[in-house]
Amino acid sequence: MEEINYKNVDAIKAKISEKFGPFGKQFTVTQEIINQFADLTDDHSWIHVDIEKCKQMSPFGGPIAHGFLTLVLLPRLTAPEPDFKIVGFNTIVNYGSDKLRFPGPVPAGSAIHMCTRIANVEAKPKGTSVTMETAVHVVGQERPAVIYQMIMLYM
Repeated sequence: MEEINYKNVDAIKAKISEKFGPFGKQFTVTQEIINQFADLTDDHSWIHVDIEKCKQMSPFGGPIAHGFLTLVLLPRLTAPEPDFKIVGFNTIVNYGSDKLRFPGPVPAGSAIHMCTRIANVEAKPKGTSVTMETAVHVVGQERPAVIYQMIMLYM
C-alpha cells in the first residue's frame, strides 16, 4: 500500500477523483432503528413512524428513515480501504462539512451502503485538509440517498 505523508499536499491531490470508489459493507435500516432515532431526537413525524398512515398517504408507500439517521450511520458503513494511506500526522480532526444533501429516500427495511472519493485537498496553516465526499445509496438504487462532504484536518 502506498504511504503518503500528510504534508505532501501534491501527492494527496493526485488522489482527487470524480469517480467514487467501490461500495462498502451493507447495513439494514429497520423500522425499529427508525423508531429509536425518532425517540432519541423527538422527531416522530408520521412519515417515519406511522406505518399505516404511510401506506395510505406517503409518496414512498411506507415509512422512510430520517435523513440525519442515514447520516449518523456513516461510521457503520465503512468503505473499502483505498490503495494508499496518509501517514505522518499526530491527529485527525473533523474540521466540518461543505455539502449535505438528501436526494433520495431510505425506505424502512432497506439495506444501504456507501462509497467515497477525495474531492479536495488544501494546505492549511495547521495541517492538510482533505475533503472526502461520501454517497450513501439504497442497495440497488442508482440515485444516492445522501451526499456528504466531510473535511478532515490532518495535523
